Amino acid sequence: MSGVQTFTVGPDEGDQRLDRWLRRRFPDLAQGVIERMCRRGELRLDGGRVRASDRVRPGQAVRVPPLPVAAPVAPAPRAVADADAAMIRAAVLWKDAHIIALNKPPGLPSQGGSGLGTRHVDGLTPALTFGYKERPVLVHRLDKDTSGVLLLARTERVARRLGEAFRARETRKIYWAVVAGVPQPAMATIRFGLVKAGGRGEERMRCVRPDAIDATPGAKRATTDYAVLEAMGRRAAWVALVPVTGRTHQLRAHMAEIGHPIVGDGKYGRPGQENVGEGWGRDLGGEISRKLHLHARMIRFAHPVTGEAISLTAPLPEHMRRTFAAFDWREGAVPADPFAEAP
Repeated sequence: MSGVQTFTVGPDEGDQRLDRWLRRRFPDLAQGVIERMCRRGELRLDGGRVRASDRVRPGQAVRVPPLPVAAPVAPAPRAVADADAAMIRAAVLWKDAHIIALNKPPGLPSQGGSGLGTRHVDGLTPALTFGYKERPVLVHRLDKDTSGVLLLARTERVARRLGEAFRARETRKIYWAVVAGVPQPAMATIRFGLVKAGGRGEERMRCVRPDAIDATPGAKRATTDYAVLEAMGRRAAWVALVPVTGRTHQLRAHMAEIGHPIVGDGKYGRPGQENVGEGWGRDLGGEISRKLHLHARMIRFAHPVTGEAISLTAPLPEHMRRTFAAFDWREGAVPADPFAEAP
């Protein structure tokens, strides 16, 4: 048995799951052992109890309990089913020798976790090697029911560089959403802080007034720009959203807090929430309200190897295309970046 060890998360190691971070230091450590250490409170992050799915940040201290000299070897990854391999390859939006961009389908988690099962983008990456020995690595995440552009790096070096660009806010992401009601004014910035709410079994964020963030334990500042692109009377609006910061559920929580939850959002768009106008809650009725209407439409970044400016746009998922057709909204009728043209 080795003794208790304490590690500091390096500047290029942040924004990843704790279990993944740990397995990079101890490749033979089985997932079951990690889960058990978390349940017993033996594995700690900055002195606090953790789950395997918690994410680490640069500078945090990870306490690792004594490990077996020969830790159980994790089982080999399951082979990807042919249908799943075909599905994830069909989702490839763009790729080169360094990066793969997916148009992630709604309903497919980015990574595994509590209650998310085993079918997720990270688990399907063996189907995306395209001749490389190593699987591509997720650079960021999208919520399970959010569709759109998702980047994977084909090497660890590129993953680190893209991760640094995300943390430095050198990438630009624009989301499209359909929200209940029509936000006023038509273009504005939301600055509510976010703090975890609810029990450990539910990942949900609570908004905090800007003047109360510093006094709220665990609260983090969060900023979202929004612009109304089209409206369906006073009942619903098509909006563009830019997450200036990248907090968990930021866009969903922010839009719900200002009274215009994203259509189909059962977690933040409570049915009894009132909106300005004729809409209420997340529910517009019928098929439209059954799926989340949030889509990572565009991402723009400097290629970490070539320096080339890369701009990628993801087509809408089928359920949002049907909603746009029902409301007579046309994708090509709005600017790619409405904020760039703002006065």
